[in-house]
This record gives sequence, C-alpha cells and structure tokens, in this order.
Amino acid sequence: MRKHAFFSAAFVLAVATLVAACGGADANRREYKLQGQILALTSDRKTANIKHEDIVGFMPAMTMPYKVRDAKEFASIAPGDLINATLVVVENDAYLKDVKKVGTAPLETPAGATPAPGSPGANLLKEGDPVPTTTFLDQDGRKRTLADFKGQAVVLTFIYTRCPMPSFCPLMDRNFVKLQDKLKADPDLNVHLVTVSFDPETDTPPVLKAHGNSLGANPKVWTFFTGDLDDVDKFAGRFGVSITRAVDDTKQVNITHNLRTAIIDRQGDLVKTYTGNEWTPEQVIADIKVLVGVD
Repeated sequence: MRKHAFFSAAFVLAVATLVAACGGADANRREYKLQGQILALTSDRKTANIKHEDIVGFMPAMTMPYKVRDAKEFASIAPGDLINATLVVVENDAYLKDVKKVGTAPLETPAGATPAPGSPGANLLKEGDPVPTTTFLDQDGRKRTLADFKGQAVVLTFIYTRCPMPSFCPLMDRNFVKLQDKLKADPDLNVHLVTVSFDPETDTPPVLKAHGNSLGANPKVWTFFTGDLDDVDKFAGRFGVSITRAVDDTKQVNITHNLRTAIIDRQGDLVKTYTGNEWTPEQVIADIKVLVGVD
C-alpha cells in the first residue's frame, strides 16, 4: 500500500513538472471578477474596450481594452452591453473568460464624437511633423528635451510605474528591454530609447531611476522622462495618448490610459506611431532600418 502511494505521488509530481516545463500551466495565475460595460469591439471580436467597476484586490475602476483568447466569448456581445466576466492575470498576460451579458445601457459618448479641442485626436501629430520640444526631467533630475537626442533616432513610449496590467505598461518595459539588447547587438543602429511617465506625482526622478535600474536600463541608451502634469498630458495627447485620472476614497490617483509608441527620426520628426500593444521589438528595428536607415 505504501509502495502504491509512493508511486502515485511520484507520478503526480512528474506530470505537474512536465506540464510546467512545457508551458501547459500559466505562471502565477490569478483570477478576478470583472463587471462593466462594453464600449467598443475590434473587428476580429478578440478585444473590447470596457468601462468596468473596481476589480477587488487588483485594480480600481477604469476604461481600457481587454482581450479574450477565444472570439466566441464576445460572439453575442455588442457595444452598450453590461457584462460579468473573469479576468485571468498571468505573468506576462491578462485576458477575459466566461463573458456573460447581464443587461444593456445607453453609451455615455456616442461613437464617432469629435474630440474636444486640446484632447487626443484634436491635434494629433502626423508622419513628418516635428515633435514638440517639451521640457521634462530625466531620471537624474536634469532638464531635458527630445532635441537633446537630435542626430539619433528615438523610440518613444508612455507608461506609469504603478500600472498593474502585465499586457500594458509592463509590456512596454519588457519590449524596451529587448530593444536595448538588440541595439547593443547592432552597433550600426544609432537609436535612443525614451520612456515618458504620465504619472509625475508618483513617478519622480528617483522613482524612475529605481525603475530603470530594476529593468537594467543603460542610461546611455534609455532615458526616462517625467515633468509638469499639464506638459506631459499635452505632449502625450499629440501622439494620441488618452489619459484620465480619478481619485478614490483612499486619495489614490487611478489612471486610465491607452498605449502609443513612436519612432522619431534624427531630425526630430515623427515617422511612425504604433497603436496599442501589438508591436514587437523586431518590427520596430525593421521599421527603423527602412524609415530612418543606419549610419
């Protein structure tokens, strides 16, 4: 009997080890209940922009895109629908499952509404436009502008260090780590990486310096910017970044945002903007070689 129990336990352990080694189990998997309203769906029905309530134990109420691994989850869902779902968060990803329609309600903002003056979409940079020379503070507290990198191509993205979603700001960080590695391996590319925080109250220069150190950022290649709140918002808005801040009962500032990443040429002009989080470091390097060239 003991021998049978021993081999049963050994078999279970071996299977568990094999599953983990083969990637069959998501690392650090957590699940949370999500309640919200569908605002919009992508054409492939794999991503929806959702305005949701507090996700207890994970994040405050926000409006942001969520994906599903199976488009059938959104098959019968439409803008305006109220849903319940399970948010699955793993080490480098997050997605919804068990999506259920529980009602419907009018949308607050009609689709296709014209952006208000000064908001993202009202004065977007176009390819070929010079990028604003807004003054920021870098991770060492020095005043800097993008003009400081003239003569180099720049890859620019926007984050905040408290962002909890692994497929949002943390993904931008991971992609920039990979870009830094690729730039080190290709000395012919003269490129600088710039990350701008849109949470300047929290992301002070010392916080950004510690964040950069945790990522292994080389300050000769990768610079972090913070600055005046209005200046950051206006600058980010020119690239199509939408930022909404709300204060909860604990006085915590909660940030809702989308994602934009851009390539700026050596003269300081915008040459390409990536929407969302689908871009890859390999794609950026290939685009730099075509759009900017190498020295």
